[in-house]
Amino acid sequence: MTQNRRIIPLEEGWARMEAGIDILKRILADEPGVFFKSEQYMSLYTTIYDMCTQKKPDDYSEQLYERYRGALDEYITSTVLPSLREKHGEFLLRELVLRWKNHKVTVRWLTRFFHYLDRYFISRQSLTPLKEFGHDSLTLVQSRVFEELKATVTTILIAMIDHDREGQIIDRPLVKNVLDIYIELKSELYEKDFEDAFVQGTIDYYSKKAQTWIVEDTCPEYMLKAEECLQKEKERVTHYLRSSTEPRLMEAAQAELLARHIDQILKKENSGCKVLLCDEKVEDLSRMFRLFSRIKDGLPPVSKTFQEHVNEVGMSMLKQAVDAATSKKDYVRKVLDLHDKYMAYVISCFQNHTLFHKALKEAFEVVCNKDVAGCTSAELFASYCDSILRKGGSEKLSDEAIEENLDKVVKLLTYISDKDLFIEFHRKKLGRRLLFDKSGNDEQERSLLSKLKQYFGGQFTSKMEGMLNDVALAKDNQSKYEGFISNNPELYPSVDLSVQVLTTGYWPTYKSSEMNLPSEMVKCVEVFKQFYQSITKHRKMNWIYSLGNCNIVGKFDANPIELIVTTYQGALLLLFNEAERLSFSEIVTQLNLSEDDTVRVLHSLSCAKYKILNKDPSGRTISPKDVFEFNHKFTDKMRRIKVQLPPSDEKKKVIDDVNKDRRFAIDAALVRIMKSRKIMTHQNLVAECVEQLSRMFKPDIKMIKRRIEDLITREYLERDKDSANSYRYLA
Repeated sequence: MTQNRRIIPLEEGWARMEAGIDILKRILADEPGVFFKSEQYMSLYTTIYDMCTQKKPDDYSEQLYERYRGALDEYITSTVLPSLREKHGEFLLRELVLRWKNHKVTVRWLTRFFHYLDRYFISRQSLTPLKEFGHDSLTLVQSRVFEELKATVTTILIAMIDHDREGQIIDRPLVKNVLDIYIELKSELYEKDFEDAFVQGTIDYYSKKAQTWIVEDTCPEYMLKAEECLQKEKERVTHYLRSSTEPRLMEAAQAELLARHIDQILKKENSGCKVLLCDEKVEDLSRMFRLFSRIKDGLPPVSKTFQEHVNEVGMSMLKQAVDAATSKKDYVRKVLDLHDKYMAYVISCFQNHTLFHKALKEAFEVVCNKDVAGCTSAELFASYCDSILRKGGSEKLSDEAIEENLDKVVKLLTYISDKDLFIEFHRKKLGRRLLFDKSGNDEQERSLLSKLKQYFGGQFTSKMEGMLNDVALAKDNQSKYEGFISNNPELYPSVDLSVQVLTTGYWPTYKSSEMNLPSEMVKCVEVFKQFYQSITKHRKMNWIYSLGNCNIVGKFDANPIELIVTTYQGALLLLFNEAERLSFSEIVTQLNLSEDDTVRVLHSLSCAKYKILNKDPSGRTISPKDVFEFNHKFTDKMRRIKVQLPPSDEKKKVIDDVNKDRRFAIDAALVRIMKSRKIMTHQNLVAECVEQLSRMFKPDIKMIKRRIEDLITREYLERDKDSANSYRYLA
């Protein structure tokens, strides 16, 4: 038999609940000796259970639901607000954190006490759950507490953060806890009521600091402070700010510290960017790059300053080279060193950024395309390569150093407009090295060609590769020739002969003449022709005597001396075996040489260091009326001497050859373009022609116009009848 349960009236039951709530308040107020016993907790829970399970009209579920909300309102109004209103400064923040913590504890405990109400009555009636009442209480806190105090709290927070920026010690956990309240109440509160004001405060703070520092500090000192501030702002986010604040915070700080003062920082007197470059302040330049890479359009002004500095240094070096008459190879070496220096800056200080690579490239394009004392950079670089590749050259370098230098030269060649001019000068010098056995190392020659091919393409190097192959084949031919003579001793011309057979298309054009050879040489030539015809068919040989050399013995009164001379010199000296005295005109007639070449040869033999011939009348110049005789009394301490023949000036010929090749290249480009386009305006045709040829050289616009007119004359093109400014391709 079931015993009837006593009905609990509403007011009696609520009085029990109020007593429990009062104990909770005393616990939160840290009263000593006050705590919830398990019996008390169970009694409160049971009271709610009983009052909700009584039969109507004694089921007080609805009334308890309303009084639960009233209890929360009363706690905020009577306890929280008064305690906050009487606090100021950091004490207000501490009280706010404490009251917020207590409020959350209160909501949690009350939700436990009224759990049965939440579980059954509220779910059946589809009412707002008690937990959401807790959230409603957050709205209440926001409307009653936060709306009243938010401006004060935000001001206090910003002041504390400014103290932190000044290096003072602040309670960072307190700041974080207060900002967490903003977020817990409503995310928009943090952004609208704190973040906006904080970012503006940051702008104001750093605006004042920057204005002071930019006046008082040097550029490195300013950058050091700016970097330190930005780093600390980043750390500040991790300590107590929301991570979403970082982009706005850093943007504001960077704008005030860097973006607004970029020109003043870079052009700071006695310490700006150019001064740092001049003084080689690598660490400061690295810092400058790190800082200005943070801001939009921050790096272009730095790269522009870098380019201007490199340009100024390069032009200054160029002027010094001209004024001091510096040797050409010394100037090239200085340019290489300068490029190494600033390339190191680009890599280390400017982190390989493309802007700085571009700046360095454009600066060196200006420097490397200037003439030095009448010599183009193309000629200078070709001469430098010759000095390090030539056997016995002035540059005494190890194999590794030669490779390194060749790499540097090829890199700088990318800056030169007239690459075809360099190639032609280099080809000319390569030819002399190969023909006169002056090349230090065949592998190094091929290595340079390989580098040039990699950078500029096979059309630049194919002829020179053919030259190297010709020299290798010439050695095989020489061995075969010696075998031919051994097998046919009756053909031995009594003079040892070495011949290099070259392919005309590969080699530079050399001066050739139908010189009358002495009988001793004629037999040599005839025997070699006979040999060569025995191993090849349908090939015509053209002898270039200007490149030959020979060893002859001069029988002087004191003692015989072996003379190492050119073929021209040797042929002329051998004339004196038949005559004691010869006039200028007789020599010209017998040798069939041009007067210019005869003058050059006679000068080397009668007016230079070794006076093998005596000239009448004596003097330092050769005239058509001079008479020459063999100097029997010539002596020298050496038993073997080399009589130098001053080289003729080949520079003009190289330039003429290049201009001729350029005309062909422009013709080919114009025809190629028009063949594919059929019809084109003058402006577009010229622009595309320049673009296609710029890899090899910088075409002259006037030359392009002349070549277009020539192609019209030769009926490759015609002017369009409908448009006078357009051309039409004729198939």
